[in-house]
Amino acid sequence: HSPPVKPGEKPSETGEIHQRKEVCHWPCRCPPVPACPPGVSLVKDGCGCCKVCAKQSGETCNEGDICDPHKGLYCDYSADQPRYETGVCAYLVAVGCELNGVYYLNGQTFQPNPLYKCLCVSGAIGCTPVFTPKLAASPCARVTGRKKPGRSICSPGQHKQLQSTNYRLMSAYRSLPLVLKNKCLVQATPWTPCSRTCGIGISSRVTNENRKCEMKNEKRLCLIQPCLTNIPKTIKIPKGKTCQPTFQLPTAEKLVFSGCSTTQSYKLTFCGVCLDKRCCIPNKSKMITVQFECPNEGFFKWKMMWITSCVCQRVCSAPGDIFSELKVL
Repeated sequence: HSPPVKPGEKPSETGEIHQRKEVCHWPCRCPPVPACPPGVSLVKDGCGCCKVCAKQSGETCNEGDICDPHKGLYCDYSADQPRYETGVCAYLVAVGCELNGVYYLNGQTFQPNPLYKCLCVSGAIGCTPVFTPKLAASPCARVTGRKKPGRSICSPGQHKQLQSTNYRLMSAYRSLPLVLKNKCLVQATPWTPCSRTCGIGISSRVTNENRKCEMKNEKRLCLIQPCLTNIPKTIKIPKGKTCQPTFQLPTAEKLVFSGCSTTQSYKLTFCGVCLDKRCCIPNKSKMITVQFECPNEGFFKWKMMWITSCVCQRVCSAPGDIFSELKVL
């Protein structure tokens, strides 16, 4: 029953109840998974049922059609009073970004140079190259003589190669500052943790710091600790301390990788140990190139992380954990 109307009061002022439209229905019936445009997240809808393309800034949203969570968007229902049924995707209030002395608001799209279009998201900048279609005639058409109608003179491999070079998408979010080198806005993801806790392992990242400014997977060798059974006895922890962040072996040694050894001996800096439950991880490092010699097979070179300092912390991630930098807020 509706509450009684007080004298001198209109019915609309008595807290009229509005029926909201039901968006979610169970059991779930999902259409085919869509192909989202570049930069649009593929997420599970607000009903917890189907994969959908997340709504972007300025688009309408509701309980089912959620806003892109990876861009700091939320559904603002303030304009739909008193139902609060349909909203508009808007950016959460957050810190902006600074690039080359220019400040950008959170959620602002800008173009620092003709090659890239960038977006500021909570202090981080993500950039995507401006799409430039190649207008030159396809090399597959440069053929003399007649060809049968409806048939292509390109092989499937050539078609795939042409499609991959017509449009190039190179997007990566990273912290400031961004560096412009030879008309290339250098971007890179953080290095993954070393794949091994002792002995030589591998870490990787995605970067476009190369001559073609193309996003490529880059790998390097890493050596956090040597595989010794008596490491706690090898490392001398100062009196009154519980951790020794770094240590070195008494003599320089050659590194062994895949049955091959380095041509030079190295006295590396390793991350140390703690008497409590903390673990020591690399804090600062640089990149060197090492050369390996294989018996009866010649030489090869690898980039390698050269540790300069380590830090001891309580947050310890498993080797190779690509989600180690994610934190629950």
